[in-house]
Amino acid sequence: MPLHDRIVGHFKASAQSKLDAADGLAPRIEQGARLLVHSLAQCGKILACGNGGSAADAQHFASEMLNRFEQERPGLAALALTTDTSTLTSIANDYAYDQVFARQIKALGQPGDVLLAISTSGNSANVLQAVAAAHARSMPVIALTGRSGGGLAEQMREDDVYICVPVESTARIQEIHLLTIHCLCDAVDSLLLGVEE
Repeated sequence: MPLHDRIVGHFKASAQSKLDAADGLAPRIEQGARLLVHSLAQCGKILACGNGGSAADAQHFASEMLNRFEQERPGLAALALTTDTSTLTSIANDYAYDQVFARQIKALGQPGDVLLAISTSGNSANVLQAVAAAHARSMPVIALTGRSGGGLAEQMREDDVYICVPVESTARIQEIHLLTIHCLCDAVDSLLLGVEE
């Protein structure tokens, strides 16, 4: 297959995957945005975590909250747990890598804060430990995952928001996660700024 056609094929597969997932994910994304706004309105904050590309997504989300998305507004309290290398490496060295997010949540998380947990497979041990730590701190969780949802699906509670991308390709899952993050940011802004209600 010519490289040009291969590239166009990726664009088409990405667009089709997003269109196929839109109706199923939209209600959960809306639920997630309302949960975030409720927490922020009660002086809560959002903690976000993930590995690899999902770590970048956690950081991307936190930056859109702290700075701004597409509309001018005050900064919102959000923190990516993936950015402090001294903290990450000391926890991994002194305890275990699966504790790098959980120990931060135990120190920083408060009841009513929200954890945004991102794992393409739903099986990342440190993300699963982060969700357990959030639940222990009475923090609801928004989980972004894919495929069957893995262990994250099994950890979800009634007040959590479970957003599972129903495709197998890691690349497509990650692309839809980024779109979901942008939808969450836009919905939070719309709710806070009165664009919708």
